[in-house]
Order: sequence, then structure tokens, then C-alpha cells
Amino acid sequence: MCLPKSWDVFVAGGGPAGLATAIAARRHGLNVIVADGAVPPIEKPCAEGLMPDGVEALRDLGIAIPKSEAYPFRGVRFVSDGATAEALFPRGTAYGIRRTHLHRVMVDHAAAAGVHMLWQAAVTGLHPEGALVAGELVRARWVVGADGTSSRVRNWAKLDRRQPDARQGKNLRFAFLRHYRVAPWTEFMELHWGRDCQVYVTPVSREEVCVALISFDPKLRLRRGLQEHGLRERELQEHGLQEEDALAEFPQLWAHLKEAEYASGERGAITVTRSLRRVYHGHTVLVGDASCGVDAITGEGLCLAFRQAALLGECLASGDLDRYQKRHRALLRRPTLMAHMMLFMARHSRLRRRAMRVFQSHPGAFARILAMHVGEGSAREHISNGIAVGWELLKA
Repeated sequence: MCLPKSWDVFVAGGGPAGLATAIAARRHGLNVIVADGAVPPIEKPCAEGLMPDGVEALRDLGIAIPKSEAYPFRGVRFVSDGATAEALFPRGTAYGIRRTHLHRVMVDHAAAAGVHMLWQAAVTGLHPEGALVAGELVRARWVVGADGTSSRVRNWAKLDRRQPDARQGKNLRFAFLRHYRVAPWTEFMELHWGRDCQVYVTPVSREEVCVALISFDPKLRLRRGLQEHGLRERELQEHGLQEEDALAEFPQLWAHLKEAEYASGERGAITVTRSLRRVYHGHTVLVGDASCGVDAITGEGLCLAFRQAALLGECLASGDLDRYQKRHRALLRRPTLMAHMMLFMARHSRLRRRAMRVFQSHPGAFARILAMHVGEGSAREHISNGIAVGWELLKA
């Protein structure tokens, strides 16, 4: 195959955001090359839940999730301080899908779309005419940084200046996940609220769940004392092991997991809510976690990346990155609002307990919050619902 001497689009990073951008650009007739230092399928710590709006965003890119690769769930359940609130999604179906499975599906789709991919090819810098891969110039009209939270492209392009926000440093959190071999016990994605952490449980197959811990403490982990020592709980005290873990705080959840085998090792990552002053400079532009951040507690990272990618594909084709800048800021607004709301609940246990009482006694209020979370309803409806929930909190 004769490859072009110059490309329309060079994408640095072959994760979901980079592949989605490449696919979107190809749908507008651009020739695209993706480079990544890893080998697919690329693993990354992720709660692995794809909300209905995320499924729709993928579908808009022409990608359908194979039923054999995912597990459907119908809503979200909050569990906190003995109270439970749950609601179904207003429309559509969500899926739990292993990150490696999602990556494989997207790689196959990108290849079928005509995206050229370079794996085990480290991007080592920017160049006025494109980008450097292992020190060699790859000429391209546009360079897309899709290389994640710690983006080197963002740094090289001098786009690291963030919007002034006193909360930025406080919003840095740590996520750890592990898969357990156990049949899902519910048709919901569960979010368990603890004193200093939250635990997501996402069904990803008929016999496996993903358990993700999010906290401000980098030393806090999922349960470590038992299976890694080959012990049962009744032997714990005899061997003098310490329960220095998060799941000890969630006996209801631990009841489902204590006999389950591990289906993966524990993996970790950082998560942060943040925004940048600008997401492009010259012919270099950012997408996905390289361009912004929403805390993992929202479960909206993938959907946001897919929406940004679809928009960026249009704007690269038209050459209008000013439009991308404006619309990027608008796309970030709702997930950022939800992140700040949920982090506020995480930090203020008394408010969370009152909110849970309201959600439990008024299921419709929780359903409307969930609808807002996945982008259903108008801005007026969201404001009206916020006022109604606020009033109920004052009365609680």
C-alpha cells in the first residue's frame, strides 16, 4: 500500500478519544494516521460503564457495541448510610464493557474506516510541519493530542494554562479498580457512598463485575488482606492481618464479593475535574482527557470524549477550530456541573444523608436528577428540578 507523504490529521494517542477522533475525521473524508506507544488492546483503569448518552455518541460515529462484548444495565442505584435510591434511565440502555473489549471494537472500526495506525510508535515531539514519531517527522496539516490526563502534546503546545479555579487542586482524586468473578446481582450500576470514598459497581458480563474505588487518599485501596494471602475472613484475625482497605466500610457490598475470585489485578489512575483556557494552538488541538477533565464519579468521561471527537472531526474538515473551542466549552458544562454536585455530596456527609432521604422518599426527584445527568430534558426543566430538590432538602 502506498501511504501519503503528508496526512490531513495526525492523532497522538490511540485510546478511545483518539480513535473516535480518527473515525470522525475519516467520515469527513480526511486521511488520518494514529500513533501510540502501546499495543492494542490498551487497558486503562475505568469504571467501564457506558451510559445511554455514551452509547448514542458511539452510534453517531457509526459504532455499535456487540452484545457479546457487553452487559446491559437499566439504571443507577445510590447506596449510602443504610438508604437506597434508584432510577431507570429515561430512554436507551447503558452497557458495562471491559475497557479492552471497547478498545478492540474501536480499533477494528477505525481500521475498516481506513485509519492508518502505528502501534509501539512513541510520539516524541511536535514540528511546524506535523509531529515526530521516534524522532522522525510525520507531516500533517493538523495534530490532535489525545494522549490523556498527563498529555505531553498539551505541554509541547503550551496549552497547559488552566482556567482560574480555586477548586482545581482539591479536585485531584485517585481511582483504583478490580474485576470480580461473580454474577451481577442487580440490573443497576451501583454507587456506594462511604465516609471518605465512593465505590462504583458495574456489571460487565454474566459472570463478572467491575469494582472501582474513588477517593482523595492515594493510599486507600480495595480489599487487600484476604485472597492475596489465600485466606478466608475467619482466618484473618488468627494471622494478624489488618483490614486497611475500602471494602471493609461497605458490608452490604462485601457480602456479594467476599466469596468471589479476582478476575483482574488492581489498577490505578488519577481523576480530576478541570478545564483549560484554550484547547488549540496553531495546528495542534486537544481532545478527551488531554483537553479537560471530569471526575470519574460522573461516569461521563467516555461520552464527553466521543462528543468532542465528533465535533472535532467536523471542525478539522472545515478548518474552523474557533468553533471547536466554543462548542468544547459548552460540551463540558453539564458534566462539570454534575461533578461539582457529586463531589460536594462526597465532602459533606450531612447533606448527603439529607439528599438520600429525599431521593428515597421522592423517587421522581432522583429520576429527574439522573435524566439531567445523561443529558435528557431542557435547561428550564433542569433548573426547575434543581429548585424542587433544593426545597425538599431544606425541608428534610
